[in-house]
Amino acid sequence: MNKQRKRESWGSKIGVLLAVIGSAVGLGNFLRFPGLAASYGGGAFMIPYFITVLILAVPLGWVEWAMGRYGGSKGLNSMPGIFLAFTKRQGGAWIGLPAVFCSYMIFTYYAIIEAICLIFAYRYLFSMTGWFGVPGTEPMKDFFSALLGTGENGAIFQNRIFSEIFINVVICYTINFYLTYRGISRGIERFCLWAMPALVVCGLFLTFYVMFLGNPTGLEGQSYLNGFRFVWSPIQEGKPFLESFSNPETWVVAAGQVFFSYSLGFGLIMTYASYLKHNDDIALSSLIAVGGNFFCEVIIGGMMVVPVAVMFLGTAAFQSLGSTFSLGFLALPQVFEQMSYGYLFGFSFFFLLFLAAVTSSISMLQPPIVFLEESLEIGRKRSISILWMLTFIGSLFILYFSKGLTALDTFDFWGGSLVAFIMATMQIIVFGWVFGIDKGMELIQHGAKIPIPKFVRWIIKYVMPLYLLIIFGLWMRYNLPERIKGFNESDAVQKSVAFMLFFAFFLIVILIQAIRRWRKHGVITHSGEFHDSSVGFIEGEL
Repeated sequence: MNKQRKRESWGSKIGVLLAVIGSAVGLGNFLRFPGLAASYGGGAFMIPYFITVLILAVPLGWVEWAMGRYGGSKGLNSMPGIFLAFTKRQGGAWIGLPAVFCSYMIFTYYAIIEAICLIFAYRYLFSMTGWFGVPGTEPMKDFFSALLGTGENGAIFQNRIFSEIFINVVICYTINFYLTYRGISRGIERFCLWAMPALVVCGLFLTFYVMFLGNPTGLEGQSYLNGFRFVWSPIQEGKPFLESFSNPETWVVAAGQVFFSYSLGFGLIMTYASYLKHNDDIALSSLIAVGGNFFCEVIIGGMMVVPVAVMFLGTAAFQSLGSTFSLGFLALPQVFEQMSYGYLFGFSFFFLLFLAAVTSSISMLQPPIVFLEESLEIGRKRSISILWMLTFIGSLFILYFSKGLTALDTFDFWGGSLVAFIMATMQIIVFGWVFGIDKGMELIQHGAKIPIPKFVRWIIKYVMPLYLLIIFGLWMRYNLPERIKGFNESDAVQKSVAFMLFFAFFLIVILIQAIRRWRKHGVITHSGEFHDSSVGFIEGEL
């Protein structure tokens, strides 16, 4: 069965690296990260963030690349298939299913945010012609609210068939699914080969420009140096360091940001890695991918977005923004309005966001598409058609229940962040305890050009599971009661959760069909064990 499907592969090493970096570099780097830094004390947030990157992002990156390459060597590219091969048991397929669910849920709202970035970009681009209203020329709160219809459910569909946000969501869907339809090498890889360099060049240009602005408003405390100090100094005026550093929620949020920003737990990296050749160096590739995302997030996102907001808005106003949406779509247009040639910088910034969003969103489509192909034994055209319909229905649901962005926030947390966290925890347990840490480390080091320190095996087997379980316990203690209260009080939240459960049921039905097909083709034996009929390279090496 798994040998009948045409196997795709990456065209070059640089292509897969840029694609993986592109899957990680997105709105989390340029909107979510600066917003969290503002909310959790700037430099006091950076310490838990750095610790989490070292403890979680680097080792988990190695784990996901290794598991993906291993599954691909067995002819299995979907998340359930990879876990089936890795655990050697039918139950392993069920462990991989939440990653498919997570990728779907994130894409449904991510495409909407992507469309907003596109709207802001072309409004700034055509600002001199008067073709479109320019963000910043009207109260941004009113503009953003009207664009998404945050005041009332179904507002964007009232008295008109096609709204601006609806049309741009369709455009973004067309771009994403076209690139995905062209496949791994001809679509995703080719796009990332030019999009990622363009994104970095644009980001560095804006960063260097901001660095030399000094104090453009002339107001006390609103200089680039103050913005830089806010990002990197753990001691903030009026807020003791230990107060922020010892706050459990700061550590929970830092871990969540690492998962979201580095695309960990979503199945994206694992799916991409399943198309690697068995001798490809995954140890160095994973480090480069983590480093590339870290550079874009900390250097460009932290040293450009945060300082420019402090320079033009002031630290107090910046810290009171309240959300990442406030920073990107409400506050920064006011900043660009005060800058010389602000329309050019507005276009550059939001085009940067749009490129970053596309490189991430096309990767989110891969786990569910490969799952449909592998489970139903259908081609890419049919799998894309099914997924297009399902994701578009999800996006329409979010656009309709737009009041207060409740549906979007519910999809983001319950369908995205929480599931990704649980998925990452299960990956670590399967890798270190089920598959075995010794075999797992040999899998990572196979074909590696760099040595992996011996203490990494202790981090993967003991430190990471303990760290994740403690964080999850803290979340259960401090945040779950409030989430349950919000569920009971909001009809939109209840309907959003019901929608997610319906899609989860659909995935369960598909996986049941996949297991039946795997049994029919001899991939799974009658006793529920994985029948490895191929000659896997890891067994030969071990």
